[in-house]
Amino acid sequence: MIAGKPVIRLGNVSKPTLTIFHAPKEHDTGAAVLVCPGGGYHILAMDLEGTEICDWLNSLGITGALLKYRVPKHEGEQRSAAALQDAQRAMGLLRHEASDLGIDPKRIGVIGFSAGGHLAAVLSNPDKERTYPAIDAADAASCQPDFSLLIYPAYLTIKEDNDGIARDLNLTSNSPPTFIAMAENDPVRVETALFYGAALRKAAVPFELHIYPTGGHGYGLRRTKEPVTTWPDRAAEWMRSRNLLERR
Repeated sequence: MIAGKPVIRLGNVSKPTLTIFHAPKEHDTGAAVLVCPGGGYHILAMDLEGTEICDWLNSLGITGALLKYRVPKHEGEQRSAAALQDAQRAMGLLRHEASDLGIDPKRIGVIGFSAGGHLAAVLSNPDKERTYPAIDAADAASCQPDFSLLIYPAYLTIKEDNDGIARDLNLTSNSPPTFIAMAENDPVRVETALFYGAALRKAAVPFELHIYPTGGHGYGLRRTKEPVTTWPDRAAEWMRSRNLLERR
């Protein structure tokens, strides 16, 4: 239970899907965000960090694209291997189909939570364009998001390496502008957000980092007494400051 409500935990996903939640026409900004739920690459919190996030994005005039990526990972493969293929494919499809979807191909971001935050970060910092052979024309479109929101992200640093940036994150000056929110007492360790922010700073990538004293992990956008659950307000302000919420 989170904030008095249950959480849908979806497991054994072998066929990825991408579900589009269109923004209401009366205040559609044309922006879109790929939504990556968390769950430790074992399950997906499909409502807490999925459908509820898309509803919130819609309230801002943003189209939400909910990614149901493959979990759990297969034994012996890299943690995010299959999920990253699904995320890259989804981003390519969104850009390729932007006209039909009524979205701006230059304003497509990604938001991820916990393990989904790691997935969003890997997608934002590609080592190469694709990790799978091209299927069709959609795979010719860039799979890197235009902006990134990482909410209590996991796996971004290596504790045993003095919190050096994880080796699957290829941060460069071409990494997209990033918003990060996390609680200081998060069991994932707040160093994840702090050192990732420092790496963005070193790479001269614009970012905004919010660290709250308490709140733990896995709250989605469900409001509680914890100040960390006000992160959606800060995220909306950040997107507005970057002209992502201007109506077409």
